[in-house]
Amino acid sequence: MAHTVLVAGTASHVGKSTVAAGLCRYLADRGVDVTPFKGQNMSNNARAVLAAGDTDADWGEIGVSQYVQAQAARTTPTTDANPVLLKPRGDGESQVVIRGEAVGHVPAAEYYDTYWERARDAAEASYRRLAADHDVVVAEGAGSIAEPNLRHRDLANVETARFADAEVLLVADIERGGAFASIVGTLELAPDDIAERVAGVVITKFRGDRSILDPAIEEVEERTGVPVVGVVPHDDPGLPAEDSVSLPDDGGVRGEDDVPPEQTVTVGVPRLPRLSNFTDLEPLARVPGVSVAYLPLSASLADADAVVVPGTKNTVDDLLALREAGFDAELAAFDGPVVGVCGGYQLLGERIRGAHVEGTGDRQVVEGVGRLPVETTFSTDKRVEAVTWDVSGAGPLAGVDGSVSGYEIHMGDTRALTPVDRPLGPDSAAVETVAGTYLHGLFENPGVREAFVDAAYDSAGRERPDFDPDARTPFDAAAALVRDYVDVDAVLPNL
Repeated sequence: MAHTVLVAGTASHVGKSTVAAGLCRYLADRGVDVTPFKGQNMSNNARAVLAAGDTDADWGEIGVSQYVQAQAARTTPTTDANPVLLKPRGDGESQVVIRGEAVGHVPAAEYYDTYWERARDAAEASYRRLAADHDVVVAEGAGSIAEPNLRHRDLANVETARFADAEVLLVADIERGGAFASIVGTLELAPDDIAERVAGVVITKFRGDRSILDPAIEEVEERTGVPVVGVVPHDDPGLPAEDSVSLPDDGGVRGEDDVPPEQTVTVGVPRLPRLSNFTDLEPLARVPGVSVAYLPLSASLADADAVVVPGTKNTVDDLLALREAGFDAELAAFDGPVVGVCGGYQLLGERIRGAHVEGTGDRQVVEGVGRLPVETTFSTDKRVEAVTWDVSGAGPLAGVDGSVSGYEIHMGDTRALTPVDRPLGPDSAAVETVAGTYLHGLFENPGVREAFVDAAYDSAGRERPDFDPDARTPFDAAAALVRDYVDVDAVLPNL
């Protein structure tokens, strides 16, 4: 049976995913057969992966963090990596995905009444399969490991620590303040058997002289008996984010480098109320000279050089919100390159039929933005599949050639009303400067990314800067943080 370490947190967004991914790559670099795991996740950023266990499905969904961590571990992810995924839909309701398959839409209370036992059994079965096939399992917790109201049904933290017999690496974020109080409070409030499993603490997002923390570290270690095994500096390696908490405030910009302003372009992204799979934009934000600006629906596109309309968990409601704010007029008037992904593709079309499926009452037809001559019809069937296509670019992706890979997670079928180019597979469409596709992960393909960035620079009339295509990956950057600033041997002494 594998050795398991659970990367748990004192709160949400403290850096668990980064530490877990860095640990996966660090161990893989040492020749360790390692795999990620998260018993229960809540995220609208999902990836299609191979289905595992007793199922008739070929593909299923997992949260993006475990997909990324599997890449870091240099292993092929399956639905065992994240057997339970909750995808928020608004109004306190989530879609429940168990072993990669959507099984219902319920509010939180009903989830625990209806699905809890099934979810726990699925999580433990998935863990057992992974532990039998690998030497180390790096499990990731969720939120805080010490929530008294949740400890009897905390699948990602408490239950995982118990059925995996895991050592716990506790992560605390010092940037927010109160990190040392959070550490002590977490160890005090956690169930006794869980607190006893904590092998070490990692403090993340530290700026300044490490020695300044020594008095506080000494006191915490004396009070708790738990060593602080790492202080990680504030250095974002650029891993895809799991939820929108990590996004900048409205109007904020992601993507920083030393490129002079006259060689930069801005990709405007409408911040849809039910935004999902925004990690599709991460590869663009890592391109030198490209800034990704998440714009409130009240904003203008005057300063944007290109636009990506992202996925959404509820296309129709977000289309109506976009129209109410007047952003549909901004999209209609924008003359630069535009790409719509999944729900963003659907709302760029002429109309959407069967809209009642998405909870919009008696509405049967909703008019779209009208930038693409396509029509989408919703149904209850959901497509989840990884895909690879041989393509030829068109529209704002005119430079694409060869094959592209990604995944589809969507409901609804989209058909062209007039002849269109098909730049990214049979369900895509492109006319002039606008393209739409169901391909998530499209900008991870260098050809697609480069074609779109080139189109943005051409539209802006600016020259692209030179850059190093062999720069280290986000996985390597995360591994360097773990290697240089965390005493891994204190938590995994026998590797």
